[in-house]
Amino acid sequence: MSRYFIYLAYKGARYCGWQRQPNGLSVQQCLEEVLSTVLRQTVSVVGAGRTDAGVHARMMVAHFDTVEAVADLFRLTDKLNRMLPKDITVYKIVAVRETAHARFDALSRTYKYFIADRKNPFDYEWICRMSLRDVHFERMNEACKVLFDYSDFTSFSKLHTDVKTNNCRILEAGWEQDGDMWVFTIRADRFLRNMVRAVTGTLLEVGRGKITVQDFRNIIEAKDRCKAGTSAPAEGLALVNIEYPDNIFIHY
Repeated sequence: MSRYFIYLAYKGARYCGWQRQPNGLSVQQCLEEVLSTVLRQTVSVVGAGRTDAGVHARMMVAHFDTVEAVADLFRLTDKLNRMLPKDITVYKIVAVRETAHARFDALSRTYKYFIADRKNPFDYEWICRMSLRDVHFERMNEACKVLFDYSDFTSFSKLHTDVKTNNCRILEAGWEQDGDMWVFTIRADRFLRNMVRAVTGTLLEVGRGKITVQDFRNIIEAKDRCKAGTSAPAEGLALVNIEYPDNIFIHY
């Protein structure tokens, strides 16, 4: 068996998320079906994570196995892009060691949340539009600093998940202005289900003065999802990067 990492991007607007679901079309399903057709064998892919319905990925990584080594990865990439829907694109496919795992070997994942208060017909599918008149981003960045003091983020996790721990290590978190947009960047070793949208929604409550920075700290310490704010809408969120150790790749 030969194992490969596939790097891809997708708009999540018309998908029920990354993972296969019995009642909707997923990105994983589309990718597996096209890979199986092109390679003429049943192919399963394992993603680095699970994006929710409507969430985008500017960079997702998944691994898959083949019975025999693929002779031309560039040609395979081209064939996949010809057959995949327009809202899914494969960047590249690279050979990795047979024990490499797209999810468990990831060192960090980075998400960005995009918001703007003006209407633009060219970016409405991937930016959350809301009024920013009374939002104080300096105050939200003060709250972001609080995230580094904790590892248990139960308060920002979807309820009744099957994970063994709610601990995460936050490596980066902050808001920056980019032209007419404001962008929240958060990087961690792992994320919980719905965590980024829950953090974003709660930070926006800080920015609007509905809660204080101390309240934000109290919410984390409560370890209670009901204490946190409403999750931010899915359309503003995108997975943008995943980092791996170099030693899992096969260099020819």
